[in-house]
Amino acid sequence: MQSKQSKQSKPSKPSVSDALWAVVEPLLPPERPKPKGGHPRVPDRACLTGIIFVLKSGIPWEMLPQEMGCGSGMTCWRRLRDWHEAGVWYALHQVLLDTLGAADQLDWSRAALDSSSVPAKKGGTTPARIRRIAARRARSIISLQRPTMSRSPRS
Repeated sequence: MQSKQSKQSKPSKPSVSDALWAVVEPLLPPERPKPKGGHPRVPDRACLTGIIFVLKSGIPWEMLPQEMGCGSGMTCWRRLRDWHEAGVWYALHQVLLDTLGAADQLDWSRAALDSSSVPAKKGGTTPARIRRIAARRARSIISLQRPTMSRSPRS
């Protein structure tokens, strides 16, 4: 029978380095108070490790190995959702772009913009309304067919 300690063991090589954690941790929202108590919260760093593992490996959330010590796949998925709603991923993206830009490590020749990421100057113009063509529908080919001849003799 396995002990509880061996089930919650840490992964041999953490996927969240100290440098990455130093960038991510200040962006995370504070833990919400639990007036009714409940289970102890899985640490944010462990959840981030589980999130990265699932996203890199492509396994389903419910298949996240408990031996990694990251909590359940559902816990990691909920934390991913909560952090997304709190704007953590957008903020992390901005921090990483700022860091790379300051180190002159961004290759802007490979950058692309489209209308979904950059709004038009001065709001742009509204495209013209598309005219409906239902009134000018072509005649159905079925109505143009000739009556078929019957092989049976007429009575």
